[in-house]
Amino acid sequence: MNRAELTELLTALCTHRGISGDESDAAQTALGFLKKYCDDAHISHGNVVGTFGSQNAGAPHVLLDAHIDQVGLIVTSVTDDGFVTVGNIGGLDRRLFPVQKVYIHGEKIIAGIICTLPPHLTNGDEKVQKIEEVRIDTGYPADELREIVHPGDSVYFDGVTTTLSGGRFTSPALDDRCGVASILYALDELKNTEIPCKVTVQFSTEEEVGERGACIGCFAANPDIALAVDVSFAGDGKRSESGEFGKGAMIGVSPSLSREVTNDLFAAAKAADIPVQTEVMNGTTGTNADRFSVCREGVKACTVSIPLDYMHTPAEVIDLTDVELTGKLLAAYLRGCKA
Repeated sequence: MNRAELTELLTALCTHRGISGDESDAAQTALGFLKKYCDDAHISHGNVVGTFGSQNAGAPHVLLDAHIDQVGLIVTSVTDDGFVTVGNIGGLDRRLFPVQKVYIHGEKIIAGIICTLPPHLTNGDEKVQKIEEVRIDTGYPADELREIVHPGDSVYFDGVTTTLSGGRFTSPALDDRCGVASILYALDELKNTEIPCKVTVQFSTEEEVGERGACIGCFAANPDIALAVDVSFAGDGKRSESGEFGKGAMIGVSPSLSREVTNDLFAAAKAADIPVQTEVMNGTTGTNADRFSVCREGVKACTVSIPLDYMHTPAEVIDLTDVELTGKLLAAYLRGCKA
């Protein structure tokens, strides 16, 4: 997969919306790409699932997971004066809410603007709104709006999806559609290649509201090893807990993860001369790996993270090189996988 194909893939994945609990549009898009590599690709309880690789008895079974959902908002009411109130789905930064353009998926899709007061009326000291104070202005009067918008409807931020200078890419939903893209990149690297393990690919739902899709998907797959391919914080090395753009995937090291799998990932990277970074966590990871490690009788789990800036905003940013290097790492690991 060349850079142009990867960019096209990411654009398609990121522009099909799917907030937690309402992922069907994004899932159908990802399913179309997965079918190119997994003949049995299908959707099960919202998760996109497919298998490939060894069918030999005793071959290790690896689950490759990236979550398909994104953060967003949910309609809670339409006020008598014609505004939409909302609750958050996932951890959102309310500092950036004022005058953001959104789309409400009701009886039809309509645009709206999150309300704010002009600085002339606030003396420049307006506080961050509580979520229950947020209002969306659609331009519709209340009676007409209530025919279109209902409590429970999904609300998406209207961010820009485009390439930036230096190989960067920006879009809403890169958390974690770039993880989905890296897995598809790995599958493209492995096409027409025999590998010593069985692989279940899973693009899971509802990660942003408690890793719910990961829980049921891992139980159904019953793997020996599970890799949660997600994002972590970038920062060009300016923050000690962050990764650097262009330096490759961040391999997780944590007491809640399998040190064996962590070491095998580092060994695979070294053998294939693939640059990687280390992500040290002192407890649980905040990713689907937390669910995998305690599934059934326990699964050897690890995280593989792509550095990302401006997380949980409409303008998340990644370096395309890191998506490629993450895909290459996953492919190298699977080529040498052992139980």
